[in-house]
Amino acid sequence: MAALLPNQPTPAAFPAIDPGVVPGALDEPPLISADMHPPVDLAEDLERFNGRLATYLKPEEITRVGAAYVFADAAHRGQLRISGEPYISHPLAVAETLAGWHLDTHALIAALLHDVMEDTAITKNQIAERFGQVAAELVDGVSKLDRIEHQSFEEAQAENFRKMLLAMARDVRVILIKLADRLHNMQTLDAMRPEKRRRIARETLDIYAPIANRLGLNALYRELQELAFRHAHPLRYRVLAKAVRGARGNRREVVGKILDAIRKALPAAGIDADVKGREKHLYGIYRKMRDKRLSFSQVLDIYGFRIVVKDRPTCYLALGALHALYQPVPGKFKDYIAIPKANGYQSLHTTLIGPFGTPVEIQIRDADMHHVAESGVASHWLYKDETSIDQLQKKTHKWLQSLVELQSTSGDSSEFLEHVKVDLFPGEVYVFSPKGKIFALPRGSTPVDLAYAVHTDVGDRCVACRINFETMPLRTELRNGDRVEIVTAPNAAPNPAWLGYVKRARARSKIRHFLNTKQAEESAALGERLLTHALRDLGLALAKLPAQAWDRFKRASGARSQRAVLADIGLGKRLPAIVARRLAEGVEPSEAGAAVEGRGQQAILIHGPEGVAVKLGNCCRPIPGDPIVGLIRKGQGLVVHTHDCTAIAKLRSERGNWVDVEWETGITGMFEASIRVIAKNVRGVLARLAAGIAEADSNIVNISMDDDSGEATTLFFTLQVTDRVHLARILRALRRIPEVVRIARYVDKKH
Repeated sequence: MAALLPNQPTPAAFPAIDPGVVPGALDEPPLISADMHPPVDLAEDLERFNGRLATYLKPEEITRVGAAYVFADAAHRGQLRISGEPYISHPLAVAETLAGWHLDTHALIAALLHDVMEDTAITKNQIAERFGQVAAELVDGVSKLDRIEHQSFEEAQAENFRKMLLAMARDVRVILIKLADRLHNMQTLDAMRPEKRRRIARETLDIYAPIANRLGLNALYRELQELAFRHAHPLRYRVLAKAVRGARGNRREVVGKILDAIRKALPAAGIDADVKGREKHLYGIYRKMRDKRLSFSQVLDIYGFRIVVKDRPTCYLALGALHALYQPVPGKFKDYIAIPKANGYQSLHTTLIGPFGTPVEIQIRDADMHHVAESGVASHWLYKDETSIDQLQKKTHKWLQSLVELQSTSGDSSEFLEHVKVDLFPGEVYVFSPKGKIFALPRGSTPVDLAYAVHTDVGDRCVACRINFETMPLRTELRNGDRVEIVTAPNAAPNPAWLGYVKRARARSKIRHFLNTKQAEESAALGERLLTHALRDLGLALAKLPAQAWDRFKRASGARSQRAVLADIGLGKRLPAIVARRLAEGVEPSEAGAAVEGRGQQAILIHGPEGVAVKLGNCCRPIPGDPIVGLIRKGQGLVVHTHDCTAIAKLRSERGNWVDVEWETGITGMFEASIRVIAKNVRGVLARLAAGIAEADSNIVNISMDDDSGEATTLFFTLQVTDRVHLARILRALRRIPEVVRIARYVDKKH
């Protein structure tokens, strides 16, 4: 939306238009005419718009679009853009862009009305009454959220994008209108303040241009990038434009020579083709200079060539003819015909070494591919009979539905926008499943990304992977052509460390959703146990508390639910003793009395290894059999330490947060314990230590050592053990090794 002039009145109502009549209805087209609005400078725009409508709409459809123009004109009357133009010029320009894509009547009406809900008192219901529910939904999807309080501008923007993208998932025309809206705003951005120009330009580069690219709107994508670059970095833009103009004369001879050679070589090979040379866009040159740290003189390939042939087989014939003409650059050939990009783009890309050692980038495609490459998802309206469009529509629909999934698993608007941004910059890494299915993943993706691309359950249960038949770590970066097999286990669960290296928004969102859900469940369970013990001190039983006590507490504290209160207790956000006392107010022990035998059983039982709500201290690494204490820490839940841990001495001041904990009887699982071994510095000692640990039924998690230049060396092992008895058995086994000088359990005092 373009901003209005300061202090410009916004019409509060529509007194001149009868609500029951569609304004401006005429018997025959053209319905839109210059005399509908006083400014004569709109006449040319209206004539051009009428011309585009007449190429594909029926007369009655043009009549409906004209009615929408009159409605919008009346709604925005008195409003001016910052440039001084009448505001109606903006929606008219947006609608004209959509007419160039041959969008339907509903979309054109919505384009003309896309700002009336934001800038006037016109409501969605009024639009629905006059122009139908479909047009009203489109306008609502494009409109910004208003009358909602947000903590910051960024939060408001994130919420607006969230609404727009979800509306787009329901109807792709929403984003086409929004992109046309952004295009015209970028074309007329000069009237804005410099800081606002930079912010809008940055937003365009981050969100709108990538969305245009994701939808295959290549021409729009490039234009948005160029406009955003000009406004975000005006000085760099001018310097680079001047350099390109200077180089244009120097390289004209080379480009002409290459163009002539290609136009002769293809007919000689029996190939009829349309060959065009093109200068690379300034933003593309700038990005290459920035990313590869090159000077302008080092960017040789500022020119490219596009070859359009009759069909797919001819594309490969043309490629062969060009490779015979000039030497291809190894590793610079990409076949996007066999494996299309995620947005449906198809072409052959190759780089050749032309005359004087000049690199030449060439794209080869057929006419159908060219339509899709330029118009993307808008090709659905421009070229409805092409089978390639059906595949593009399926891919677009799949991506749009993935936005709905992201919405359901994202915590808030900012997180949702973060996921979408990640998803808008897809790379070109193509990997294969064991059955030969191709998966397109963002550059830098790992096997975890692939696991979630296959299915959420596969991702959640992923434990290992084999890349090209070799077992590899899950954080391994995938490369083009890798064959990847995901190994799963029924009881496995996502690891929080995965968030550090996954690339796909879907994978990141699913991992976070799982961890948040698990944390909420575990925290609520822990909170229930803590509150139960606190109520027992007061002679009350949690299960017998009357509902009125909970209702009174929730009203006073602002808590959403009983489960939320228990989760807050488990996470240390509420103290169980205070919650218990407030719940006990006005409750007689006779109403909710605790069993006598339950009084005094204060210890919280630790059921197993570290979870999300219950954590074992990294400083002392407690294991079953160790005397332990627990500390409720805000945001962390219950942290368990050994009673003699040096770290807890610093935390003694946190009164009221300490709880008694005990190991559950018959506890199972593997726990980590650290040992320090001083051994003679002789060949093979590490192997003998590792063999001794393995024979004692333990596994080495980590190993490190101090300087081994002397007669003895100190080694630190982190082992997996079941309890203190198991650890003692390991220590006895290692003491029997002759090279071992000293061995003991180790506590890291740095934590």
